[in-house]
Amino acid sequence: MSTVRDRVDRRLVQFLDVHPAPVADPEVVAAHQVLREFILGDGKRIRPLLCYWGWVGAGGADCAELISAAASLELCHAGLLIHDDIMDASEVRRGRPTVHRALAGMHAGPAANAFGRAAAILMGVLALGWSDELFATSGVEPHRLRRGHELFTAMRTEVIAGQYLDVMSQTGADTTVDRAYTVIRYKTAKYTVERPLQIGGALAGGDEELLEAYSSFGVPLGEAFQLRDDILGMFGDPEVTGKSALDDLREGKQTVLIAYATRYGSRAETEHLRAWLGDPKLTETVADELRQIVVDTGALAQVEQMIDERAGTALSALADARITAEAAAALTELADRIAHRTR
Repeated sequence: MSTVRDRVDRRLVQFLDVHPAPVADPEVVAAHQVLREFILGDGKRIRPLLCYWGWVGAGGADCAELISAAASLELCHAGLLIHDDIMDASEVRRGRPTVHRALAGMHAGPAANAFGRAAAILMGVLALGWSDELFATSGVEPHRLRRGHELFTAMRTEVIAGQYLDVMSQTGADTTVDRAYTVIRYKTAKYTVERPLQIGGALAGGDEELLEAYSSFGVPLGEAFQLRDDILGMFGDPEVTGKSALDDLREGKQTVLIAYATRYGSRAETEHLRAWLGDPKLTETVADELRQIVVDTGALAQVEQMIDERAGTALSALADARITAEAAAALTELADRIAHRTR
C-alpha cells in the first residue's frame, strides 16, 4: 500500500511541477503554492489506492498509465474538499488551516475572509480541471479511457447530488434515517469506494460482471467509511484526525448518529439536541452533553454495529468476486483500514 501511495504522490509532484502559476504575479504564485501544499498534504489516498486495485483485480498489469489515472482522482478529491470546507466553514483540515483560511491569512482587513473564500473556490475549480487533464493524458488505451471517463463523470455527478442533500439537511429540520442514508450513499459510498474501483476496473478492460462485483463490495464499504467519519467527526481526537470535533455539531450535520439519537432520545434529550445542534457558538462543554446523549440513546453503539455489518457484507461480496488473488488480499486489508480507521 505504501509503495502505491508513494508512486501516486511522486506522480502528483511531477504533474504540479509542470503546472506552475501561469502569471508571474506574487499573489497568484502564492495561491498556487497553497494549493500545491494542500494537494500533497497528508491525505489518505484511498481513492487512488482503490482505483489501482480495481485495475489489478481486472487483470491489468502495473504501469505508469495506471498511476497517472489513479493520481487524477486525488486531484478531483482535493478540489471537492476545498469546496466542502468552504461550505462547512471549517477552519482546519489535516492539522493545517483549510485552503480558504490560508488564503484569507495572506491579507488583512475586513475583506480578507471574503477574499479567502472566493480565492479558494477558484483553486478548487483549478484542481478539478487538473484532474480531468491528468486523467485524459494518462496514456490509457482510448476506448478504455472513454469507458473509465463515463464512470468518472457519474462519480462527480453523484457526489454533487449527495453534497447538495447534505447542505440541505442543515437548514434546520430534523432528518430521517432514510435521508441520512441517502446522503451517505451518494456523497461518500459511491464516490469514495464504488466508483474508484469501477474506474480502475474499466480502464483495465474489466467486464460488467466485474464492475457489478465492485459495486457489491464498494457500496457497503463506502457506507461504513462515512459512518466511521461521522463518529470521528463527533468523538475523534483532533490531534489524530487533524480537524475539530466541534465542526459537525456547529454545522448542524444531520448524520445517522443524530438521526438515531433523535429517534430514541427522551423528549428532554431530543429538545437539547435540537436547541444546540447547528449553533456556531457551541462550546466544548455543551458538545460533551450532546455526545453523551448520542451514547446514552444507544445511537453510537448502533452505528458501530452498522459499520461492522457493512464491512462484513463488503467482505462477503469480495469473496465471491472473480478478481486476482493479489487484489483480493489488498482490498481485504483496505476494508479493515477503512472501517476501523482512527482518522
